[in-house]
Amino acid sequence: MEQQPPREAPKPFWKTAMMWLVIGLPTASVFASMALVVIATRSGGADVVRDDVQRVSQIQTTDLGPDEQARALGLSAVLRADEGVLEVIPATGDFRRQAPLRLVLQHPSRTREDLELELAPAGAGWRIEQPLDDGHDWIVQLSPADGKWRLHGRLPKQQHATRLAPSLVP
Repeated sequence: MEQQPPREAPKPFWKTAMMWLVIGLPTASVFASMALVVIATRSGGADVVRDDVQRVSQIQTTDLGPDEQARALGLSAVLRADEGVLEVIPATGDFRRQAPLRLVLQHPSRTREDLELELAPAGAGWRIEQPLDDGHDWIVQLSPADGKWRLHGRLPKQQHATRLAPSLVP
């Protein structure tokens, strides 16, 4: 009579490769989807515009009054960012030289890195000591404290000056 080989004892399920796939893939997909939700909620809204925007019938509208006022006054300026100093120098128009200005520097994708600064009158314009990361572009907005007019510009990566002008062209 032929002798049969001894039977192997059944392996526990955690030592079977197929069970790791059956349990591991769904578990990994659940963790990955939770990570995507966390990333999406921490990145902020989809709008990069800081203006108050109204949505009416799927159309976004914003108040262009400050841009119209800046155009009517003929305002433009130059922002210079160099050696830890931000300086705004008026180029055209009649600025109130004794009043401080509000400078908003927006990071193109990470809102928590945005800067909102108050520039004090100094010399030929306004300035503040503030180092600025030149490793990426900045979206720039300049206005008085009361927000009556507004100038816009973009400070490209590794550039140290840009022109600020109204969004509306004459």
